[in-house]
Amino acid sequence: MRRFKLWHAVAILIAALILNGCAYVHTKTPFDTNLDTTDLGTKVGTAEARSVLWLVAWGDASYEAAARNGGIKVLKHADQEDLVVLFGLYVRWRVIVYGD
Repeated sequence: MRRFKLWHAVAILIAALILNGCAYVHTKTPFDTNLDTTDLGTKVGTAEARSVLWLVAWGDASYEAAARNGGIKVLKHADQEDLVVLFGLYVRWRVIVYGD
Protein backbone atom coordinates (compact mmCIF):
# COMPACT_ATOMS: atom_id res chain seq x y z
CA MET A 1 0.00 0.00 0.00
CA ARG A 2 1.37 3.38 -0.95
CA ARG A 3 1.90 6.01 1.66
CA PHE A 4 -0.23 9.12 1.61
CA LYS A 5 2.18 11.99 1.17
CA LEU A 6 1.91 15.62 2.16
CA TRP A 7 1.78 16.78 -1.45
CA HIS A 8 -1.33 14.63 -1.96
CA ALA A 9 -3.07 16.55 0.82
CA VAL A 10 -1.91 19.87 -0.62
CA ALA A 11 -3.12 18.91 -4.11
CA ILE A 12 -6.54 17.91 -2.74
CA LEU A 13 -6.80 21.16 -0.77
CA ILE A 14 -5.87 23.27 -3.81
CA ALA A 15 -8.36 21.40 -6.02
CA ALA A 16 -11.10 21.89 -3.42
CA LEU A 17 -10.40 25.63 -3.23
CA ILE A 18 -10.30 26.07 -7.01
CA LEU A 19 -13.42 24.01 -7.69
CA ASN A 20 -15.40 25.42 -4.76
CA GLY A 21 -18.78 26.56 -6.01
CA CYS A 22 -18.26 25.32 -9.54
CA ALA A 23 -20.89 22.57 -9.48
CA TYR A 24 -23.77 24.72 -8.18
CA VAL A 25 -24.01 28.39 -7.20
CA HIS A 26 -27.24 30.20 -6.35
CA THR A 27 -26.90 33.77 -5.05
CA LYS A 28 -29.22 36.70 -4.53
CA THR A 29 -27.81 40.18 -3.98
CA PRO A 30 -29.43 43.59 -3.49
CA PHE A 31 -28.63 46.61 -5.66
CA ASP A 32 -28.88 49.04 -2.78
CA THR A 33 -26.53 50.39 -0.15
CA ASN A 34 -28.97 51.75 2.44
CA LEU A 35 -31.10 48.67 3.08
CA ASP A 36 -32.31 49.93 6.45
CA THR A 37 -34.28 52.76 4.80
CA THR A 38 -35.42 51.00 1.62
CA ASP A 39 -39.10 51.23 0.71
CA LEU A 40 -39.96 48.33 -1.60
CA GLY A 41 -43.29 49.61 -2.91
CA THR A 42 -46.41 47.60 -3.67
CA LYS A 43 -45.46 45.81 -6.92
CA VAL A 44 -42.82 43.26 -7.90
CA GLY A 45 -41.54 42.51 -11.40
CA THR A 46 -39.00 39.99 -12.66
CA ALA A 47 -37.06 39.43 -15.87
CA GLU A 48 -34.50 36.80 -16.69
CA ALA A 49 -31.98 35.56 -19.22
CA ARG A 50 -30.49 32.11 -19.63
CA SER A 51 -27.43 30.52 -21.18
CA VAL A 52 -26.73 26.87 -22.06
CA LEU A 53 -23.48 25.17 -23.04
CA TRP A 54 -21.62 28.51 -23.17
CA LEU A 55 -22.97 28.83 -26.73
CA VAL A 56 -26.59 29.94 -26.62
CA ALA A 57 -28.13 32.73 -24.56
CA TRP A 58 -31.62 34.20 -24.63
CA GLY A 59 -33.87 36.44 -22.60
CA ASP A 60 -33.97 40.02 -21.38
CA ALA A 61 -32.79 40.50 -17.80
CA SER A 62 -33.00 44.30 -17.88
CA TYR A 63 -34.59 46.63 -15.34
CA GLU A 64 -36.93 47.87 -18.06
CA ALA A 65 -38.22 44.36 -18.81
CA ALA A 66 -38.69 43.58 -15.12
CA ALA A 67 -40.57 46.82 -14.51
CA ARG A 68 -42.76 46.22 -17.56
CA ASN A 69 -43.51 42.64 -16.41
CA GLY A 70 -44.58 43.93 -12.98
CA GLY A 71 -46.46 47.01 -14.20
CA ILE A 72 -44.07 49.27 -12.31
CA LYS A 73 -43.66 52.93 -13.25
CA VAL A 74 -41.41 54.06 -10.37
CA LEU A 75 -38.51 51.77 -9.40
CA LYS A 76 -37.58 51.78 -5.72
CA HIS A 77 -35.31 48.76 -5.26
CA ALA A 78 -33.76 45.91 -7.26
CA ASP A 79 -32.22 42.51 -6.54
CA GLN A 80 -30.15 40.25 -8.74
CA GLU A 81 -30.33 36.46 -8.59
CA ASP A 82 -27.76 34.20 -10.28
CA LEU A 83 -27.91 30.44 -10.76
CA VAL A 84 -24.81 28.74 -12.20
CA VAL A 85 -24.54 24.97 -12.72
CA LEU A 86 -21.40 23.02 -13.68
CA PHE A 87 -18.91 25.79 -14.41
CA GLY A 88 -21.54 27.78 -16.31
CA LEU A 89 -22.91 24.92 -18.39
CA TYR A 90 -26.33 26.33 -17.45
CA VAL A 91 -26.73 29.91 -16.20
CA ARG A 92 -29.82 31.91 -15.25
CA TRP A 93 -29.68 35.64 -14.46
CA ARG A 94 -32.77 37.15 -12.89
CA VAL A 95 -33.52 40.76 -12.02
CA ILE A 96 -36.23 41.47 -9.45
CA VAL A 97 -37.49 45.05 -9.16
CA TYR A 98 -39.80 46.60 -6.60
CA GLY A 99 -41.80 49.79 -6.87
CA ASP A 100 -45.13 51.40 -7.60
